[in-house]
Amino acid sequence: MQHRIVVLGAGYTGAVAAGRLARRLRPEDVAITLVNPEPDFVERVRLHQLAVGQSLKPRPLAGMFAGTGVELRLGRVTGVDVDRRTVAVTGADGPRELAYDTLVYALGSGWNDQGVPGTAEHAEQLASRPGALRLRERLAALDAGRPVVVVGGGLTGVEAATEIAEARPDLDVALVARVGLGDWLSPKGRGHLRKVFGRLGITVHEHAAVTAVEADRVTLADGTAVPAAVTVWTAGFAVHPIAAATTLEVTGEGQIVVDRTMRSVSHPDVYAIGDAAMAMGPGDKPLRMSCASGGFTAWQAADAVAARLTGGRLPKVPIRYFNQCISLGRGEGLIQYVTADDRAVRAALTGRLAARYKELVCKGAAWSVANPMFGMPTRRRRVVPEPARVSAEATASA
Repeated sequence: MQHRIVVLGAGYTGAVAAGRLARRLRPEDVAITLVNPEPDFVERVRLHQLAVGQSLKPRPLAGMFAGTGVELRLGRVTGVDVDRRTVAVTGADGPRELAYDTLVYALGSGWNDQGVPGTAEHAEQLASRPGALRLRERLAALDAGRPVVVVGGGLTGVEAATEIAEARPDLDVALVARVGLGDWLSPKGRGHLRKVFGRLGITVHEHAAVTAVEADRVTLADGTAVPAAVTVWTAGFAVHPIAAATTLEVTGEGQIVVDRTMRSVSHPDVYAIGDAAMAMGPGDKPLRMSCASGGFTAWQAADAVAARLTGGRLPKVPIRYFNQCISLGRGEGLIQYVTADDRAVRAALTGRLAARYKELVCKGAAWSVANPMFGMPTRRRRVVPEPARVSAEATASA
């Protein structure tokens, strides 16, 4: 019988993992099913562009995985039973149950309202395509001079604020950050960020916490009311809640605890990648939720699954950071070079060259997903019987 591999989520990590597995394993030996609620691949790192009215190239998943042997199943995951090894999926044909031998959990994350009163009712988010489209409608309906407040001073907030201010210079854009603007950057990076914010006319409320969101304002911890016709909430991400409802070992935030091969420490037939995983990087620091982290974890998990199924040697994908790529509108960018464990170094690339660099990174990430069989080995490895796999892994561990 074919070994059944089910991949949950077709974002950057899930799509890459499914394609990489298809490249390494013979279709006669494995049945790979990719489950996703939407028919198109969503470039999450470009959702701030979508929100200001830019058109993004459609990337149908069916076309991307045609001829790969990967079966695309459209539907929303409603539950996972890791003891019975089944997944509940609701699609156009109603609820279904998928059985698996190996599960790759890549359901990712969504926005996190941090429990702040009024956020869920009044704020918009950029963590999903529907959220970006709702924000686009609201921004398009705003008259000149109306205030827009972006809450969150991380990468998503910075990119959203600059994109909105550049696309709509007639709006009054403000950013609220718990820390100083760009505190995690090098002096050169911080200086460039402040320069761009100043040129775009973005007001920054630093070292400020939002305690309430209303339809026309946000309230800060010191009692200051900041006018907001539209509030964009980018203050962190929350992982999908399904894993926490299972018997998997998870963190307090709901991330699945994994080993160096992205394998669940409690259930060896489950792998978690991307934002869904609590994975350790250089210096034994947890990998941050990001597209950069997701790529490494997808490669590691896919290669580990393939190695274990074929009795091969477990991979050691180098998981480390190189830079943080930040778009500051269409004509400006910032590339902050970092250490392996993601700490800023002095070097940074700025300006138009940095914007082009970021654009190439985005295109490269989308291309790698859209071409899952590129570089496919002329001979994919054969799955070996389970007793031989167990013996091979025990030998490798010894």
